[in-house]
Amino acid sequence: MTYSDADADLAFLRPGDPGYDDELAGFQLGFTQRPDLIAPVHSAAGVVAAVRHAAAGGLPVGVQASGHGLPDGYRGGLLVTTRRMNGVTVDPGTRTARVQAGTTWAQVVAAAEPHGLAPLNGSSPGVGAVSYTLGGGLGILAREFGYAADHVRWLEVVTADGALRHVTRASDPDLYWALLGAGQNFGVVTELEIGLVPVRTLYGGSLAFDGRAVDPAAVLRAYETWTRTVPDGLTSSFTAVAYPDAPTLPPHLRGTYLVSITVAYTGDDGEDVTAPLREIGPVLSDSLRVLPYAQSHTIHNDPPAPHAYCGDSAVLRELDVERAGQLLRLTGPEADLMCVVLVNHLGGALARPAPNAVPYREGRFLVRVVGVGERDRARAVLDPAFALLADDTLGRSLNFAFGAGDRGDGLYDPQTRKRLAGLKETYDPANLFRRNYGIGSD
Repeated sequence: MTYSDADADLAFLRPGDPGYDDELAGFQLGFTQRPDLIAPVHSAAGVVAAVRHAAAGGLPVGVQASGHGLPDGYRGGLLVTTRRMNGVTVDPGTRTARVQAGTTWAQVVAAAEPHGLAPLNGSSPGVGAVSYTLGGGLGILAREFGYAADHVRWLEVVTADGALRHVTRASDPDLYWALLGAGQNFGVVTELEIGLVPVRTLYGGSLAFDGRAVDPAAVLRAYETWTRTVPDGLTSSFTAVAYPDAPTLPPHLRGTYLVSITVAYTGDDGEDVTAPLREIGPVLSDSLRVLPYAQSHTIHNDPPAPHAYCGDSAVLRELDVERAGQLLRLTGPEADLMCVVLVNHLGGALARPAPNAVPYREGRFLVRVVGVGERDRARAVLDPAFALLADDTLGRSLNFAFGAGDRGDGLYDPQTRKRLAGLKETYDPANLFRRNYGIGSD
């Protein structure tokens, strides 16, 4: 069918229509999306038309850009797909970029690089820049510059009343605060302006160790000790992955257990700062070097191919390396499925207060565990793994809750959740936007 108003002509897709399944395709293959209607939008006017149509029919609204961070499968309602809205405009004079809703970080990095500027992107170039930022945005330079959400100048958003609003901290301080940390619960953001940082090159890459020859828990213990000595300009993480002996994997990865430490640093003494890491044990590979920011995606080398996965996270006051070692054993080569364990060092600029709803800034580490494969099998490993960290857990990270549905426990501290719930009643009392995250009524 086609819905028309003065703003746009919008063609909806229903189950069974040609193109319906293709429109739902994304990076996450583990969850089945089955909305009653899909609105493939090209512009803010299209989003306005879609939201007004949903509000008139009492249909809940969800949003999908690149399909990386889906919290769960989508059932019923109307799904707005924004990937066609993928424009980015850089203003080198103000060091800002205007980014549309479906734009990926690869596009923003490419647009900023000729001007000697960089966005606060994450490790994967295919992730949607806007949805990432609305969830906080823990980037590869996070300890130096903070969360991506901390650098948003303004947002354009279609709220539940069908209005397209231009939101700044000065014009709408409450809505601005809520959008940056819980965005998809308050509207469909069509565009935002972010601040860029003057970074042309950085020192980065990874050191990889054989997890069968070196105790992974010992590597993690050495890494945690090292993080206490590094400057705020250095952002790093620890990763442990037990690869199955599967023909779908490259030969050099089959059956291996890789433990690595990844670094991104804008200082000029990278070799000296990272020297203690090379003393941990025999290194399988060493990619630490000075590189142009346009190659920053090679630091983590996230998998580019869509696949099924389920994951969760815990923001920790401190990292208990003994319990974390138990987690590594639980998720290592003996686990029932392939798991990826990531430990991000927080602090630095991430601890600074900011006028947004991104919580748990006092955390020292973020632990993420991703199970590759079917959700129920993954949760059978993930749940006991995170139980080991419960005593030091402040909460969970919204951007890394894959397969948790709308389970909102722990995504916000009580004070932040209470304020968000009040604003939800103000801006979306009918609960049109379904990603509640535990802050609105079901």
